[in-house]
Amino acid sequence: MPTIAPPKNAKPLQKQEARLAWGLLAPTVTSVALIVLLPLLAIFWISFKPVSLGDLRAPVPLANERLRGEITQPGDTATIQYRLRNSNSENQINGVTLTDTIPAGLSVSDLDPRCDLAGRQLTCEFGDWEGGHRETLELTVTAEADFADGPPDVRASTATMDGSGENVLTSLEFTFENFMTVFEARDFLSVLWATVFYTVVGTVGALVAGLFAALLLNQTFRGRGFLRGLFLFPYVAPVIAAAFTWVTLFDPFSGSANALLLQMGFSTGPINFFGERPLALIMVTVFEIWRYFPLSFLFILARMQAVDTDIFEAANMDGASPFQKFRYLLLPQLFGILSVLFLLRFIWTFNKFDDIFLLTGGNAGTRTLTVNVYEQAFAVADIGAGAAVAVVIFLCLLGFSTVYFWSLRHEEEL
Repeated sequence: MPTIAPPKNAKPLQKQEARLAWGLLAPTVTSVALIVLLPLLAIFWISFKPVSLGDLRAPVPLANERLRGEITQPGDTATIQYRLRNSNSENQINGVTLTDTIPAGLSVSDLDPRCDLAGRQLTCEFGDWEGGHRETLELTVTAEADFADGPPDVRASTATMDGSGENVLTSLEFTFENFMTVFEARDFLSVLWATVFYTVVGTVGALVAGLFAALLLNQTFRGRGFLRGLFLFPYVAPVIAAAFTWVTLFDPFSGSANALLLQMGFSTGPINFFGERPLALIMVTVFEIWRYFPLSFLFILARMQAVDTDIFEAANMDGASPFQKFRYLLLPQLFGILSVLFLLRFIWTFNKFDDIFLLTGGNAGTRTLTVNVYEQAFAVADIGAGAAVAVVIFLCLLGFSTVYFWSLRHEEEL
């Protein structure tokens, strides 16, 4: 039977279609790249800069102008005062100049040697200002014979300041001081340990709890639909409400949990669940498991619903035990969704900030790397160190993802 040869222009047509597809996707790809890559590159850039919260604004010369004294008639004298300062406490400003217009009807009788007056145009050159420089410039003015009634408005013309200052963010000066500050901190190892414990135990715990919940609610019994909806409550509840409920429930003085433990004789005094080491870290990890196991439950249950039941009927006929059916039949079917959930939950938990901050504020051994980013960048006002911790988080997640995908690929090859 004769075969039909493909058109000679098949490959050029495919290339043209590919170019068209990339052209249509270009706006989306560009937008995503800008949204994702630019902040990431900015964090890397700042992590190598000695940047504090005050350095986010470039150094500029500032002037505040006011009239000291009262002028109501010709011959009265007063002082025009300029309060000048460098907006940055550390960086220098070069070639600082001031320009202003003296109000009509006033004559300058005492001019600073750094200033020049051409008509009513005032120009002053101050040279270079060091970081945090402040000074006051005063000009004595006298009302002329043609002075109009009423006080002169010296702010009718705004004093203009010029000068060039190097911004630490845009300079080409780089340093490893931020990373040294992070790694040499005495609590860095404890912060790293808290992060690893919270992430690993929280992720595995959420998966295991979600798996058991899915196994339970995959059975047919009365009220199953109500329980499925009830299991979703921790995940859909506002985090601030859930955290406040837990803090109130486990309060050492007025919490119901302590009262119950005391009445049952399990404790002899109040327990500060969120204020003692290592109990606080265990509690925030349990909160993580409780709050996010419903997500694992939903995905695992959906996958269970798609498993063919014939293999279980055959296993029953062969006399397989419930554990054997779970281990050798169901678990391999769930491996794919469990792998995806483990990757996503690990990344999300590693980056988790709000739960810990609302429960403990990072105290009592619950300070993770994400909480450390907040404290370095905003509590201490060290933006560079905060960015360095963020880079450490990114590298940790990048290393984990690389090992994770390599392990999956290696297992598939076997």
